[in-house]
Amino acid sequence: MYSLREVLDKVAKKEISPVEAEKLLKMLAVDEIGCLAKLDGNRELRKGIPEVILAEGKSSVDVVEISKRLLSKNGRVIVSRCSQEQVQEIKEAFSKNVLLEINDKARMVVVKQKTFVVKPTGGKIGLLTAGTSDIPIAEEAKIIAQEMGCTVFSTYDVGVAGIHRLIEPIKEALSKDVDVIVVVAGREGALASVVSGLVDVPVIGVPTSNSYGFGEKGLSALMAMLQSCSLGLAVVNIDGGVAAGAVATLIANRAAKFRK
Repeated sequence: MYSLREVLDKVAKKEISPVEAEKLLKMLAVDEIGCLAKLDGNRELRKGIPEVILAEGKSSVDVVEISKRLLSKNGRVIVSRCSQEQVQEIKEAFSKNVLLEINDKARMVVVKQKTFVVKPTGGKIGLLTAGTSDIPIAEEAKIIAQEMGCTVFSTYDVGVAGIHRLIEPIKEALSKDVDVIVVVAGREGALASVVSGLVDVPVIGVPTSNSYGFGEKGLSALMAMLQSCSLGLAVVNIDGGVAAGAVATLIANRAAKFRK
């Protein structure tokens, strides 16, 4: 595998074409921090989605160290599922010459160098939740989408218990000509099926663990979404806000690319 400089040298010497260079750059991936982590610093170039640090299960020291390396390499780092202790450690670790965005509901932190700019892609995503308890998972998806240049039109607490609340959000999504809709729901997860039956764009269902008793911890919502008879509905794992945001972003940004 060539280094970045070697790839650029080959392009300058006209030994390879820009198209071939792009393919090589997409395969450049791994940066190591000792035996702690192997960072996929070029994931955004290759995949269209950056590497997201999962803070859950890591020590605060490790999260900070990994964040510093990714920030220096890419100019931005996204950290998910942070504890309050980890958020505090991140706040203390980074100097004032960075932009620090903390979303307490999503438990996510985004750190950016002040020169880092998110370029709008034209991708458009609708985002709905059944209840207010589903908002934290929805906010995960929203952050991923916005950090990848998409515009997100979000409406929360429009579940089937009061289905009249759904009419205006659906009308707005259609009027905005969104490329995809993410639906986040717990309990019986019915909202995803209803939305999928009403719109002509892909719908991504996100079952949440907001349920109890029989089918607790999101199992009933997951099973209901997987069993849905509404075509055009795809489903991610329970509480998979980041995963849903990533898939929605890939769909929306690709649609925007060809719309141009």
